[in-house]
Amino acid sequence: MARKNLFSSSSNPMFSEKMMSQSTERAFGEEAITGTFKFMTAQGASNKSIILGLIVLVFAAFGFIYANHVLLIGSGILGFVMVLVASFKPQYSNILAPLYAVFEGVFVGGITAIYAAAFDGLVANAILLTMALFFSMLFLYKAKIITVTQKFRSGVIMATMGVFLVYLASWGLSFFGIEMPFLHETGLMGIGISVVFIGIACMNLLLDFDNFDKGEEAQLPQHMEWFFAMGLIVTIVWLYLEVLRLLSKLARD
Repeated sequence: MARKNLFSSSSNPMFSEKMMSQSTERAFGEEAITGTFKFMTAQGASNKSIILGLIVLVFAAFGFIYANHVLLIGSGILGFVMVLVASFKPQYSNILAPLYAVFEGVFVGGITAIYAAAFDGLVANAILLTMALFFSMLFLYKAKIITVTQKFRSGVIMATMGVFLVYLASWGLSFFGIEMPFLHETGLMGIGISVVFIGIACMNLLLDFDNFDKGEEAQLPQHMEWFFAMGLIVTIVWLYLEVLRLLSKLARD
């Protein structure tokens, strides 16, 4: 089966042309033996995103109620491991994606508890703003007001990698007691950085929506519905955390 080269430059490190090719070839190899191969659909990926979102919400409540540093750090690490394993073994995404949602839900709940304790009303505003941004980007994509072209995709990739490197550098410097200038500060520069990061996260939502459609067009195997759904949840969680950061800066300013 001919497939389009659609994911060679995805902004999410989970998505690569080599991985997509191996995943499809493996699935067709299994089809030859079992005759059970099915293609993914955008609707299927959307449905699985809803399932994962509900799992995140349920376990976020647990993480919020029983928040502690051990649970927070442990769930964060395990969630990252699930994403990492899925990036190499996408055929197991039907198991890895729900597990990721469980661990990420606990992690998000713990983070939310920290902000809720420090700022009255901030969490509710963060949830509403995240939902508003999500549905705004969905509307812009569905209405084709913003089209995900190759140039657009490449630009988002570069910007996303820049954000990743900034956070990686900040994490590394923290071991030496050094705080990266402006990143965690209030004031115009600190707030401006958070706004830019939120914008980049929103652009990643467009790529996630496009991956659903392009995956169906490329006739990728059905397990990729779970894989792409997990990618969308990763982006939504990132967006929510950036919104929390921004609102906390505004509250302190």
